[in-house]
Amino acid sequence: MSLFGKLKNRLLKTSSKLDEGLDAIVSEKSEDLGGEPSVDATAEQATPTVDIAEKPSVSPATNPVEPPKEAKPDAEKTPTIATPPVEGEAAEKPSLLGRVLGRKASTAGPRRVLDDEMLEQLEELLISTDMGVETSLRVTAAMAEGRFGQKLSSVEIKQLMAAEIARIMEPVATPMPLYQKTPQVILVVGVNGSGKTTTIGKLASQFRAAGKSVVIAAGDTFRAAAVEQLQVWGDRAGVPVLTAPEGSDPASLAFDAMTKAQESGADLLMIDTAGRLQNRADLMEELTKIVRVIQKKDPSAPHNTLLVLDATTGQNALNQVDAFQKLADVSGLVMTKLDGTARGGVLVSLADKYGLPIHAIGVGEQIDDLAPFDPKDFATALMGLED
Repeated sequence: MSLFGKLKNRLLKTSSKLDEGLDAIVSEKSEDLGGEPSVDATAEQATPTVDIAEKPSVSPATNPVEPPKEAKPDAEKTPTIATPPVEGEAAEKPSLLGRVLGRKASTAGPRRVLDDEMLEQLEELLISTDMGVETSLRVTAAMAEGRFGQKLSSVEIKQLMAAEIARIMEPVATPMPLYQKTPQVILVVGVNGSGKTTTIGKLASQFRAAGKSVVIAAGDTFRAAAVEQLQVWGDRAGVPVLTAPEGSDPASLAFDAMTKAQESGADLLMIDTAGRLQNRADLMEELTKIVRVIQKKDPSAPHNTLLVLDATTGQNALNQVDAFQKLADVSGLVMTKLDGTARGGVLVSLADKYGLPIHAIGVGEQIDDLAPFDPKDFATALMGLED
């Protein structure tokens, strides 16, 4: 199955929930207008409309890598370059939205006047997908601008919502940067079960495919199973995994891994960490110790701190970002497990509140199932739309 097919499956419950909710809201006080032209067509001259196609988006890339830079730039200056597409690829592939849903949207059917009552219902619907109160209000307010009092179908509403969601998320769709500094240290953090180990394996495979030499440090020294799992992923990616005896000090392992990565001339050192709950002060302090120790070898390290988030945790993901930002200076996010809970909206809330780069989303368990984040693709799949 293609990555886009898997994206469809991961967001199916969210889009189905929105579909059912929107249909119920529009049908509540609607008029069946059959094939009447859409509101955007009838009010084209008088009312500004949102065209999803006009919004810029980040092109999907095979690998989340960039050309090296001489030094670690400031966050606002971090460049992003996606891997160029294969010649002829754009012409051969159907649009993402066509691949995701395989159906055509129609603006015909029941329509309802966009009024205060309907806006409140739409806000509640978005909140139910874990989009958060503030972000849901922002989306519906933008959607209503210039259209309040007009009759809209459920498809038109989804198009407007998707356009606003894509606009919110465009600034954070950023491949992970690579720098001239070697070894570039990537610290991977997150709570238990968030998908850190699989994310490290997938990233290592993509970096190696891009011609980079990678070393992995198995910093979760308290669970033998965690080390074994990382070794399996290292074997799949063809990347060496440095380990220490169970119960060893993870900060000491990180220091030794820095030394070995420098001696071997590795381009990247990826350091796994034990799953930490943000309310466990002792474990969080251990994370700050790892950072202090590796900075003795390189004061600029870690050069990237990736926070891996599990979409099924819903709004608790925001609490995790708060906690890890204070302790580890998070530089970017990877979202996993978008399936199973109809909570895909939490990614929109994260983008709106924190503005942290979203480097990738996990779309499966295979080693190549890590897709660069594309805001337009995500928004349209979230809303259950086709291009």
